[in-house]
Amino acid sequence: MTKKRRTIALLMDYMRGEYQSAVRIGVERAAEAHDVNLVFAVGEILAGDASSEAVQKSVYRLVGAEAVDGIVVASGTLSNYLGVEELQRFCRGFAPIPLCSVGLVLEGAPSIVVDNGLGIEMTAGHLIDDHARRRIAYLGGSPSNGEARVRAEAYRRALATRAMPYDERLVAFGEFTIDTGRSAMREILDRRVAFDAVVAANDNMALGAIEQLKASGRDVPKDVLVCGFDDVGVARYTKPSLTTVRQPIKRLGAIAVETVLRMLDGEDVPELNLQQIELTRRESCGCAFQPVVVRSLTAPPPPRGAPPSLGGQRDELERALEQAVGIPAAAFGGWTTELLSALEEELEGREGRFLEALERVLDMATLDGVFLDMFQSAITLLRERLRRLTADPAAAATNEALERLWHACRVLVGSASVRAEGRQRLQVEVASINLSWSGRWFSTCLSMPLVKRMLAVEMPRLQLTRAAISLYEDAQRTTLRTLFLMEDGREVEPPSASFPVRQLAPPGFLSASERTSVVVMPLMLGDTEHFGIMALDSGVHEVVYDALRLQLGSAVKTVALHREVVRQVELRERLEQERGREESVVAARIQTTLVPERPEQLEVEGLEIRAAMKPATEVGGDYYDVIPTPEGGWLGIGDVAGHGLAAGLVMLMIQSMVSALTSRDPGASPSELIAALNKAIYKNVRGRMKRDEHATLLLLRYERSGRVTFAGAHDDIIVCSARTRRCVCIPSTGIWTGVFPVIDAMTRDSEFFLEDGDVLVLYSDGVTEARNVHQEQFGLERLRATIEVAQSAPVEAIRDRILGEVEAWCPSPDDDITVVVARYRAPR
Repeated sequence: MTKKRRTIALLMDYMRGEYQSAVRIGVERAAEAHDVNLVFAVGEILAGDASSEAVQKSVYRLVGAEAVDGIVVASGTLSNYLGVEELQRFCRGFAPIPLCSVGLVLEGAPSIVVDNGLGIEMTAGHLIDDHARRRIAYLGGSPSNGEARVRAEAYRRALATRAMPYDERLVAFGEFTIDTGRSAMREILDRRVAFDAVVAANDNMALGAIEQLKASGRDVPKDVLVCGFDDVGVARYTKPSLTTVRQPIKRLGAIAVETVLRMLDGEDVPELNLQQIELTRRESCGCAFQPVVVRSLTAPPPPRGAPPSLGGQRDELERALEQAVGIPAAAFGGWTTELLSALEEELEGREGRFLEALERVLDMATLDGVFLDMFQSAITLLRERLRRLTADPAAAATNEALERLWHACRVLVGSASVRAEGRQRLQVEVASINLSWSGRWFSTCLSMPLVKRMLAVEMPRLQLTRAAISLYEDAQRTTLRTLFLMEDGREVEPPSASFPVRQLAPPGFLSASERTSVVVMPLMLGDTEHFGIMALDSGVHEVVYDALRLQLGSAVKTVALHREVVRQVELRERLEQERGREESVVAARIQTTLVPERPEQLEVEGLEIRAAMKPATEVGGDYYDVIPTPEGGWLGIGDVAGHGLAAGLVMLMIQSMVSALTSRDPGASPSELIAALNKAIYKNVRGRMKRDEHATLLLLRYERSGRVTFAGAHDDIIVCSARTRRCVCIPSTGIWTGVFPVIDAMTRDSEFFLEDGDVLVLYSDGVTEARNVHQEQFGLERLRATIEVAQSAPVEAIRDRILGEVEAWCPSPDDDITVVVARYRAPR
């Protein structure tokens, strides 16, 4: 049975820092050597924006025995947010999982650290003892950070040891960043206190201090000397290059992995593992590049005439090379041993052997992210050693050959360094270009299926081959469901089942058959909106992970917002439809209630009348009325533009006012009634209701003699003559009601006379404008033909014939249909 491969988690705040990157490389190197899986749990808590609560609720708390066997904590980074005491409680929460701390001593946990106090004492002592500086400013890290407190205390101790006073005006604090180093330096400058040197708690703050000093007109190192701590990559090629304390950060990470594995094997491990540091002097203190060598090499000269040999100095020289370059001697298969063996072969006459070995070591160092210019100090060291071994004048030819070799070595190191820097810059540029494209595409995603399609395209472009993007399935964030899964650069179908959040990724993703290193980050936007967890294979440039996390978080948020907008629109549409239905019911009741109660029993002397109104689905504002008077009667018909409740209300106004005006003066002029009614409708609709509804309206005053006087604007009046059996259309010439405030000048009375047996037909445009499946209107001609065919039938049959023909033409009319049919019977 195959033994299960162990998995170790590294907890750190973010990916992009020089310190974090070095720790990660060291851990990765050791994991490869010991064939263990790695999970980089990156909380992405940014300096200045975090709190203890945020750390406690972050992805770190999801790391447990369900996913990993051991934990390495980059405590030097997390203590910025928690403080030492809170960090200790935080780490105890992972028990009983074996845990090792890097960078900070934690009680009850093995800790891999450097002597932070000694480093600050070395820099302060160098400035005081070697450069005779007496007014040294100190830029410290956050007081909540354990490393920062130790370094601040060492600064005071260095002054006290040399009987120099401590001046709090020369001290300011930051957060280990360039920006806070700049602001801390500005704070001291604003105090207008004299100083001639600066010691910073780390390199980033030192670089920020140099920028601020230059901005204030002070030269470094001419006016002020500056020293840092950590020896990050940028410290070597800033101008001026930075004097700093070099700590073996990668080695700390590697030792931490080895310590956790020993704990898993049941071995006893020391509570404290203190690693050596050294002062590297460069331009910012005026010394230029010059690492401090703990011991000088002393070797007796070779016998006169004998070829030079490293002799018994190999072990001591290997230690010196390791210290000069800052890479463990055992790295790359024992690089110091390989170089010295090749050098001995070169001295024995195998020309080119040393350059071959050096090139191989440089290639390996490039893959490991080593700053290659450090090998220049190794060449300097070997050159000095060989010069002492070839001091005999008889070795002039050998010295000349060696000088050519050292020159070739420097050229080789320089060109390899340029290529490595160029390759790294190209990687950053390519990653930035690809991220700009992925950001553009993700910003357009409005659905999760589209996000998945974009992930399938963009992940390989970003050189990622394995990915699991999982979203929280419940509000309590206890379970995850995988949205997107990629293996070997190809999208695969994710498991349908959800899984516990503490597994971090779908089953099997963190325990593949091949050794894996996976970066696990929270998928979130801001500090409060948590969407899920993304797990990506490690190995691409650090900038990709954070940028992709932000892009995906933004995309998921965009999808959620779009989904909510759609939901709200659908809800609003449903509410509008419901309101419309309710209004239609009310409008229909208004419309059907106010028409004559029993149209089959309409009584106007001399007229046989039958009428009907059929409201459409979206009720409009059709109106008709029949009002008997002693001399005859009034007929009215109209149509309010629009649908729904507003149209019904306007129709209600028209009906009420027509009824009131005709009752008050049965013999009134139709044009006068129309003009008066228009004024009231315009005022109510436009002024009070703030709407623009208007209406067609036709009023007819019928007299028993057959005389009909009419005014207004509506569809043509149809009169089917009993004598000719043909229909005549009488147009109305008025203007719509409610369009203008006054229409008196545009409204005139007209008249016509009915003969015995004539049929009068009034209708709304719902009749003539009804459309069939071919979008053809029923039309006025078809209406006239229908009336002519049925003109001798009873008025009820004529009405029903018209309604039947229209319904057959258009089974689902979208407008109200109103028909009024009257036959005139002359007095005998």
